[in-house]
Amino acid sequence: MMFVIMQAIGVSWKKLAMAVRVSGPALKFKRFINVAFSNKYLFYTNVTISVTLSAFGDVMEQNYEIYCKDIEKYDPKRTSHMAASGAAVGVLCHHWYKVLDKFIVGKTVDMVVKKLVLDQFIFSPIMILTFFGSLALFEDNALENFKEEVTGKFTTLYKAEWMVWPPAQIINFYFLPTRYRVLYDNTISLGYDVYTSQVKHGKKTESS
Repeated sequence: MMFVIMQAIGVSWKKLAMAVRVSGPALKFKRFINVAFSNKYLFYTNVTISVTLSAFGDVMEQNYEIYCKDIEKYDPKRTSHMAASGAAVGVLCHHWYKVLDKFIVGKTVDMVVKKLVLDQFIFSPIMILTFFGSLALFEDNALENFKEEVTGKFTTLYKAEWMVWPPAQIINFYFLPTRYRVLYDNTISLGYDVYTSQVKHGKKTESS
């Protein structure tokens, strides 16, 4: 599944590059953004952003762990697994925001609160489970590891979600159009991605 997604991303970005190239030297950065965030390419743009920043977050965390001498050397396999998890998260985020904006229309305070409540109580747990589940696929005894990770670390990440996302999502839901929501999310979550990598690969955290 991951291979199919990444292959589709590659093909789409080749087409995007061709669209940029044929536009001639007058093409501006604004033109690139408009094409990348158009309905035709938005899915691939969002997944690419999620993959890239998830990987970058793990690189930052690993370098910090090396600096603190918690690990001896950089592990590229770990980063590739985090990138794959980013792809899964990117797919979910892309469709989640489209569904939210389709069924809860408007930018009134009431509409923003409804989106925020649904985001925190429904989508946030799904995202955390997807994070652990996608990484468990790369491990031995995937189901057992998934259960152990969820039992030991779910509460830690969910608490962190409540600290980070409610204020961030107020801005997201009130000011930004749908096509920029995943970009905004990933920009805000770069530091959070460092933390999730730390929780995932650190010592088991107590759920209490």
